[in-house]
Parts: sequence; C-alpha cells; structure tokens
Amino acid sequence: MLEIKSLNPPFLHPPYQIKDRFRTFLPVVVDVETGGFNPATDALLEVSMITVQIDNSGHLVPKDQYSVNIRPFEGSNLVKINIDFLGIDPYDEKRNLMDEGEAMRPLFKAISKEVKAQACSKAILVGHNASFDLSFINAVASRLNYKRNPFHPFSVIDTASLGALVLGQTVLSRACISAGIHFDGDHAHSAVYDTAKECELFCAMYNRFTTFAGLPA
Repeated sequence: MLEIKSLNPPFLHPPYQIKDRFRTFLPVVVDVETGGFNPATDALLEVSMITVQIDNSGHLVPKDQYSVNIRPFEGSNLVKINIDFLGIDPYDEKRNLMDEGEAMRPLFKAISKEVKAQACSKAILVGHNASFDLSFINAVASRLNYKRNPFHPFSVIDTASLGALVLGQTVLSRACISAGIHFDGDHAHSAVYDTAKECELFCAMYNRFTTFAGLPA
C-alpha cells in the first residue's frame, strides 16, 4: 500500500504562499530507484515523494512523505549491476510490493490533491539529477495511460545544480555534509532515505537564499 508519513503539521499563518514564490508550481521532492537507466524498458522499483510548505517564519519545510515499492512491470529489464548496487530483491514480496497501477495512481492523486490544496497549478519535480527521476515518472504515467500526471512534463528543480552553485558540491552526500546535514552512507540508495536528504538539502539551500535576500519583505 501507499505509505504516507506526516513530517510537519500544516502552518496556518505563513507570510506568503508557495504559489506566489514558484510561479504557481508546487515543488515536490522525488527519488526513484530503478532496474536500469532506460525509463522505457527498465523497471521502476521504488518511489518516494515529499511535499513542502512555507512555515510561519517564511521558511520552506517538509510536509508529507509518500513511498511505494513497486513490482517490476511485465517484460521490464533489470540490470544486474544496478540491482547489486541497490542491494534489494526486486521480487521480494516482504517489501510490500505493488503493481505500477495500484502504486502510482493513488500517489499521483495524492500529489494532485496537494497541488490543489496549496492553490498551485502544477507540481514541479525536485530531485538530485532530477531529469532522471522525471523521465521514469513520465514513463510510468505513459504506461498507465494516466492523463493527469501532476508534474510539469519537462521543467525540474535540480538539487545537484543548486548544490554546485550554493555549496560547490554535486554529489548528494557531499552537498549534505557541506550544508551541515548528517548523511549516513549505509542508508543511501533507498528512495525513502535519499528523498528525505534531498528535501533537507533543498530546504536548506532555499532558506539560506531566502534569508540572504531578505524574504519575506
């Protein structure tokens, strides 16, 4: 089943709205773990997403985390070196596996609901090397013939690029350490863990800029 974890309660009196800061887009931090690098042919194995919100001091903070483990779709490709790197059994039912449809349709609907709740027009994917994550999200939406994919079809916010600009680092673990965020390499390459760290990093860089720029006025 789709796992949902509340990370912070909704804030009632933020000084400005996300829709006014991101051109009516809602940033959603996403990480995927896959059976290879080709979104058209390789299995999507894990997906985790975290929504964000503005707190009462004007800082960006996590809101809710969604995660699913996905059974490889019929005929999909699994590259052994990728699977060995992840250290998981893609067919282990103890991981609460779900078919793509039963996993992703509720996840897409949950993100669409949050987009509407924050008065935004679309979600925009935030990720570390985000175009890779978006390619797999778009591919699964296409396989499911899902017409209401909540994510912008090609625009992303890439924390690797932001890390290079703000911190001089592009590797997730090094960027986190440079930002003063604890990073446990033993837990890396799990979609749930990596998404949490990517979200911490994105919020930290955003808030650093927000404070420097004197926002909100």
